Amino acid sequence: MNFYNTQHTYYCGIDLHARSLYVCIIDQAGETVFHKNVPADPDPLRYALEPYIGNVVVGVECMHCWYWVSDFCDDIGVDFILGHALYMRAIHGGKAKNDRID
Repeated sequence: MNFYNTQHTYYCGIDLHARSLYVCIIDQAGETVFHKNVPADPDPLRYALEPYIGNVVVGVECMHCWYWVSDFCDDIGVDFILGHALYMRAIHGGKAKNDRID
C-alpha cells in the first residue's frame, strides 16, 4: 500500500454519490473552510474548489463514479488521491457513518 505524504495548505474530501457530492475542505490546522452538498457536476465542483486551486489535494473513496472526478482534477491541475474503501473504513473506525462524518 502506498501512502500520499505531500503537504498541502488545504485538503478536500469528497463523498461521492451518483447525483451529488458531499464536499469538505479543511485547512492545515483542521479547521473546516467549506462543507457542502453539491450536484455531481464539474461546474459546482469547480466553484467549490476554485479559491483553493494550487493549494489543495482532493481525496475520494474508490467507488463506481470516481473516474470523472479524477479527470476533472487533472484538467484543473489539482492533485487527486484515490483511497481504498476498506482502508478508509479502518481509519474512520466509528460506528456512526453518514456523509457529514465521512
